[in-house]
Amino acid sequence: MTYELAIGDRSYSSWSLRGWLFFEKFGIPATTRRCVLYTDEVQKLLADFAPARLVPAVKTPEGEVIGESIAILETLAERHPDAGLWPTDPAARIMARYMVAEMHAGFTALRGDCAMNLLKSYEDSAPRPEVLAELARLELIWARAHDRFGVEGPWLFGRYSGADAFFAPVATRIATYNLPVSAAAQAYVDAHLADPSFRRWRAMGRAENLVQPSYYKPYAERPWPGPAPLVAEACEGPSLNDACPYSGKPVTHFLRLDGRVWGFCNAFCRDKTLHDPEVWPRFMAMVESAR
Repeated sequence: MTYELAIGDRSYSSWSLRGWLFFEKFGIPATTRRCVLYTDEVQKLLADFAPARLVPAVKTPEGEVIGESIAILETLAERHPDAGLWPTDPAARIMARYMVAEMHAGFTALRGDCAMNLLKSYEDSAPRPEVLAELARLELIWARAHDRFGVEGPWLFGRYSGADAFFAPVATRIATYNLPVSAAAQAYVDAHLADPSFRRWRAMGRAENLVQPSYYKPYAERPWPGPAPLVAEACEGPSLNDACPYSGKPVTHFLRLDGRVWGFCNAFCRDKTLHDPEVWPRFMAMVESAR
């Protein structure tokens, strides 16, 4: 048996991104169940996760329900001590827990003014002084952690931890709204944008293609600042493969990459791959084996 994870829209639900990263980045199996935010789907899904009121919510293999991201993180760290959700160094763990708690409860101006939207990036969002003050606080605590514990890599405490998962949606806000940060903070943002797990999440959100109008701003747009994906396009079959690289089922939907056609068992499998082909190991293994 595995965990069940309830999430909302991948392009907009920052808390869902955190919850998903706890499982994805640390190799903990989970079945993901999604609902569309601001619709009846939310309460229908959460009826199976009572008494949780919001996404993400988790049901353990034994049937216990965990609501709130900080509780999910602590529970998984307790149940999977070898997964590495917290830093191994005791002093680093203290700092990481403190930073996660501050993120969970604070940065209300940044979160309120700059809602997560992984489908857009803006040239200039004219951040208010309150947002700039919170960015300064972020830079301070990020630098404090990285300078002491993370100097050998891009993450706050050396290797990726639950603290990095907690700050991933903040990194996307800086990317979406082109918020002014130092070179060191931008390097940390860039590490999140380049992370294959985050890129898979964003590609799935693009495949869902859900538009929540309240998340869109009247600013001039720019290209997404993360790594440019390989160029692929939807097309007609036939394909080189007969079975979907993810499910093994017969193919019905197709994309073209580097002049060759590949098949998938449904539109979502095709489209999540189309939007960022190189971050899907099963697909790329199939492509490489045919060369």
